[in-house]
Parts: sequence; structure tokens; C-alpha cells
Amino acid sequence: MRSLPVLGCLVTIAVLGGCTSAPPGPAPTPPASPSATDSGVFYVEPEAPAVKQVRAWEAQGRTADAAALRRIAGEPNAVWFADDKPGHLDRARRLITAAGAAGRTAVLVPYWVPERDCGGHSGGGAPDAAAYRTWIDGLAEVVRGRPVIVVLEPDAVPHVLDECVSGPAAQERLTLLREAVETFKRGDGARVYLDAGNPGWIKDTDRVAAALEEAGVHDADGFSLNVANFKTTEDNIAYGTAISDRLGGKPFVIDTSRNGNGPAPNDGRGSDGHWCNPPGRALGPAPTEDTGTPRVDAYLWVKRPGESDGACTPDAPPAGQWWPEYALGLATN
Repeated sequence: MRSLPVLGCLVTIAVLGGCTSAPPGPAPTPPASPSATDSGVFYVEPEAPAVKQVRAWEAQGRTADAAALRRIAGEPNAVWFADDKPGHLDRARRLITAAGAAGRTAVLVPYWVPERDCGGHSGGGAPDAAAYRTWIDGLAEVVRGRPVIVVLEPDAVPHVLDECVSGPAAQERLTLLREAVETFKRGDGARVYLDAGNPGWIKDTDRVAAALEEAGVHDADGFSLNVANFKTTEDNIAYGTAISDRLGGKPFVIDTSRNGNGPAPNDGRGSDGHWCNPPGRALGPAPTEDTGTPRVDAYLWVKRPGESDGACTPDAPPAGQWWPEYALGLATN
């Protein structure tokens, strides 16, 4: 089961199309300070898509819907970097600067590895290894010395294990990931988590651990699970602990943004029905470092709740675009 990314308005308009922009209204922006549940650690973007949608709905008199959506707008979400369009480093610099001024930690997701998503809904990525190395160098330089969490390349390792990427390309990918970890870890500031998929994808945790080792997980701070997926927190803890045992106790983080109701039942769309905008899903535990589980460093909202996984149903927008109706369903379920 693949996990499709979220590519926020801040960083990916040129990649996957524009996001909904809200008309001006008299209602105030939800506060940029974190909620009590996130331990005062992570940065809440004051102009995230959910925040703009709250303003729009309040201006339209949809006060109940706006109040529900504040459950998303008031929480810290990761910011994805998925292209090399002019200005992407300036966007990263503004984000890091704003987070630092607020005394908070930004969560960044580099997502530009060559052959990204194997040509799926979020296909793309760097044209070659040289371009990717240059791109990583630039992004790492921007965040160096600043408190930041980096969730590195969702799905990249599992796609090697399911042989979607194979042969020389697979070995090149593992090498690029290892180098990226090393680049981000030069100097202080960045905590790096190398993505490892989710419990429903590669079931053999020994294989996952071995691939993570090849990709440099021992130089990272740990690994990430459940990005853009719906597996329960409990299943991720069990799965992550099994991988961690193989890695000498390496810690991990879990994307809990949409796992409140767990995975969806089969809806007749095959595997798409489980991961691509399934109905009836709900927000999961709020972002926090207080997980109560020693090896789980944090619950994070890596996937922005309310951004599409892909145009897998007639009403769904392309991957990464803001989808207010889906966001409202997550917030009210």
C-alpha cells in the first residue's frame, strides 16, 4: 500500500496546481501558536490552507464548519518541498526564520528523489542523481544550525523493497538517501527521520530494517512511519518497535494526521480504496513529543489533513491540492 504525499500550497503550487485561496473576511486568523497538545514545540503556519479556509467559511457564514476546521488549522503540519522551482529555497528560509522567531520547530519533508512515486499520482522528482544532490545541498544549507525535523523522502525505501524501483536505480536511490542523511546531519539543528512506509506495505520488518541500514538510518535520528496513510497508532507502534529492535533500539516518529478511525474497508476500488482519499477517516492524535512510548519520538501531522492523495475518484482533485470537503470530513469524524 502506497502512501501519497501532501504538497502544501506554500511549496508546491507549481508542481501539482494551485490550492484554494480564501476571499478576505473580517474573521481573525486562528492563532499561530501551537495547541496545548503539541508540547509547545512545533510550528503552526499562520497562512496554511486550513487557516485560509476557516477565514473563507467564516466570511460566508459557515461558522459551524469553520469551527470544526479549526481542529486542523490550529495544529502544526509538516511543509513539503517537492520541486526545484525558483524560490523554493527562499520559501524554506522564510519558514525556518518564522519558526525560529516563534521559538518553535518546523517539520520539513524533502520529496524530490528521482523516479518519485514510480510514476503514480505524485510521480516526478529530480531528473538525475546530480540534480538531486545539488537540491539536497541547498535545502540542508538553509536549515543548518536551526531546530528542524526532517522527514526524508516518503515511500523511497519501500519502493525499493517492493521492486517498483529496481536494479541500478535501486542502489542509486539508497546511496542518495544515505548521502542526504549525512548532508542534513552536518552541523547542529536538524533531526532526520528516514521514511520506512507503513505496517500494511512491507510486512517483513527484517527487510525494512536492512534497507534502512543501507540508506543510512544509523546516521539519522530514526525513521518515520505511516506518512499519508491511515494505519492505527497502535499498529504503527508495534511495527516500528519490531524494526527498531533490528536496529538496536532506533527511535521513530508516526504520522497520525488521518488515522483516528484506522484504515478504510475495501470500497471496491482495490488498493486505492485503502489509501487514496478513503471516506470516513478521521484526525488522529495531535502532534506531540509526549507520546508515552519510549522509542516513539513524536506524533506528527506529516500529511496535511485535507489535501488530496490523488485524482482517484471523480470528485477528487490531483495529489496535493487542498480539498475543503475532505478536510471537513476528517475534522468532523
